[in-house]
Amino acid sequence: MKRSELLEILTCSILVLDSDLHVVYMNQSAEMLLGQSQQRVGGLPVGQFLRSNGVHESLEIALQQGDPQSIRECPVELASGEQITIDCVVTPLSQHGFKNQLLLEVHRIDRKLRIVREEQAIHQQQAVHELVRGIAHEIKNPLGGLRGAAQLLESELENPELKEYTQIIISEADRLKHLVDGMLGPSHLPHTESVNIHEVLEHVRHLVSSDVSSNVSFVRDYDPSLPEFQGDRNQLVQVVLNIVSNAVKVLGDGGVVELRTRILRQFTIHQTRYRHVLKIEICDNGPGVPEHLRDKLFLPMVSGHPGGSGLGLAIAQSLVRRHNGLIHCESVPGHTCFSILIPLE
Repeated sequence: MKRSELLEILTCSILVLDSDLHVVYMNQSAEMLLGQSQQRVGGLPVGQFLRSNGVHESLEIALQQGDPQSIRECPVELASGEQITIDCVVTPLSQHGFKNQLLLEVHRIDRKLRIVREEQAIHQQQAVHELVRGIAHEIKNPLGGLRGAAQLLESELENPELKEYTQIIISEADRLKHLVDGMLGPSHLPHTESVNIHEVLEHVRHLVSSDVSSNVSFVRDYDPSLPEFQGDRNQLVQVVLNIVSNAVKVLGDGGVVELRTRILRQFTIHQTRYRHVLKIEICDNGPGVPEHLRDKLFLPMVSGHPGGSGLGLAIAQSLVRRHNGLIHCESVPGHTCFSILIPLE
């Protein structure tokens, strides 16, 4: 087998560049990664379809100094506008008889990073859930005793004015019990039925639209080919309503909320690969999630809103996990997008 044939069967994306950083050669894996053919981009600057200051600087250094360069977890933008993360190695080929040429090896790692982050988030949530379960048990037992004692005391009181104080004890005990139950998440299993996700999104949009500023507008981008699937409609309404309501609160007096649906093929969730996955995106053009909250958004008692309980997103994540799915968030100032992923089989 010839060397060129070996390069073509490699899963690693390989590009050869000249001294002007124009493409001399790229293998099939590189064509698939970049969405460009060798015939189309041959002789063009690599920066036209692999946009990254970090990659460009490493190429220039390798060319000038003749030393290999490597970059880890480098964000790049493709010609299509897609944002991906790569590891890459730049090797000067002068020592191998190819003067002023560079070999660029590119490994796409954003999918791997996403899976690692998902696993870390799952383990974190499980640990927090176990901690909350233990705390909830220790809180609910004395709360029950306090409530029962207040009721007995109330039955013995003859002065109606004193009963007002026992009612405060009872109502506050009930409030704390409700808060603890909320931290534990829903206790009932999903009631599965045939669900049209667009009907769910439109239902939530109508609910929220009737109670928002006229300066907040909704943009819909639905995939009409999406099939119905088995799920709990009420739980999904709760999930979408929570995220959309948060987006509207962040926008305040004005902005845009976008509702988008797509189908993903051969997608991995919780280390399981599914043929078809429903992707629901709820995006807004608000200020973005504060950086110190981005890794903790789905933990209980974490809220970016003054006076918020911090239970909404934690419960939403729990409900989606009951559908074997997950929610993840990407946020930069001016663009925040929550993605709900649910397997369709």
